[in-house]
Amino acid sequence: MTPHWEEEAEEDGAGSMVRPYTITRGRTAPERDDLTLITVLTTAQDPRDEHGTPILPGRLQPEHRLILARCRRPSAVAEVASGLGLPVSVTKILLADLVAQGLLLARAPLSVARAAGGARMGLLATVRDGLRRL
Repeated sequence: MTPHWEEEAEEDGAGSMVRPYTITRGRTAPERDDLTLITVLTTAQDPRDEHGTPILPGRLQPEHRLILARCRRPSAVAEVASGLGLPVSVTKILLADLVAQGLLLARAPLSVARAAGGARMGLLATVRDGLRRL
């Protein structure tokens, strides 16, 4: 399956990086540097600003809307990039846009593990020891 952005770029005859460059409006790095491949993302249920006013999304690109739909269930950055068929670097820029607007929530994997009851350190140590013996 060919990602939609590659098909459009091939029609241009300008190469496969034209469309991602356009999607990010020329930006090559996200404003946030804390998004890793395993950062968990979730669409905000009822996004509100600091005054309690509902946040209405501005003009969203189709890719932004796809991300919000995908993240209704928690998804990692790598899963979102794969689902969109876009490079991770491009996806991180789009994700940072949505987080900045308050439409998407980003959580480090450790906070997700703690919310789920925490990692059992004894089990992790046993797995580590087993791997060392291999």
